[in-house]
Amino acid sequence: MSITETYEIKNEIGKGAFSVVYLAQNIKTGEKVAVKTIDKQQAKETQDDKRLKTEVAILKQVKHSNIVSLKDLYETSDKLFLVMELVTGGELFDKIVEKGQYTEKDASTIVKKILSAVQYLHGLNIAHRDLKPENLLLRDNDTDVLLSDFGLSKIIDEKTMLTTACGTPYYVAPEVLSASGYDKEVDLWSIGVITYLLLCGFPPFYGESLPEVFEQIMKAEYDFPDPYWTEITKDAKDFISKLLVVDAKKRLTAEQALVHPWIQSGGSDKILNIKPELEKYNSQRKLQSMSKIKK
Repeated sequence: MSITETYEIKNEIGKGAFSVVYLAQNIKTGEKVAVKTIDKQQAKETQDDKRLKTEVAILKQVKHSNIVSLKDLYETSDKLFLVMELVTGGELFDKIVEKGQYTEKDASTIVKKILSAVQYLHGLNIAHRDLKPENLLLRDNDTDVLLSDFGLSKIIDEKTMLTTACGTPYYVAPEVLSASGYDKEVDLWSIGVITYLLLCGFPPFYGESLPEVFEQIMKAEYDFPDPYWTEITKDAKDFISKLLVVDAKKRLTAEQALVHPWIQSGGSDKILNIKPELEKYNSQRKLQSMSKIKK
């Protein structure tokens, strides 16, 4: 059965290096979905076909309320069609800027959902490896966050030690940069960076150049500057400091992070006005389109 027998393909809603995303509708049920159409030959030419196979294998395997779901899969000799859940809430960080203000408790709720998805992935021996704002989408409200984009994800086993330098500069863990081999703990480092950003609007590591940023990451050199962090609870700072740890084995696991007091209590109800900083950071990352270190 071809995809057009089940779905009516409508307008284009996104584009990638070798893929185009269309809005589509199930002919029988009327359900709206996103169809990612992949050119297999192009993927092969850009040596992304292996990565694509891994992404599809992972999407077929995962089912979690905080992960964008794969609903169907169709294939022809030259095209691959991934029928995905349609996510209409946009990027998490864009929504926060649009809303203008939210609380530490909201941030804690968001991080809890990210952790829940990551705990589930790690339980299946899957490392996401590219957790960043662009890959955090919203379903239909301000805290119903979903993980997306498994293009850099890997299924690992006890014999496998990941070594590929990949990810996005500001969120990448020190062990990825040192090329000494790494495991699923890289995702928890990225969650530490995302949490920091959610609470003040700017990243913990920044500099005039990427080498400068990497140097700070390698030493976990960051602080909680006033006045941005004056009102943030000790529990929130403790949570971040237990994730941004250079020694991956001393970093909290997803399970441990989920029972941390900040995740359990939710932090303060005080309004956080991070809009000016986050707006600046958002436009900067979009302008630069922060490139991958290496595919």
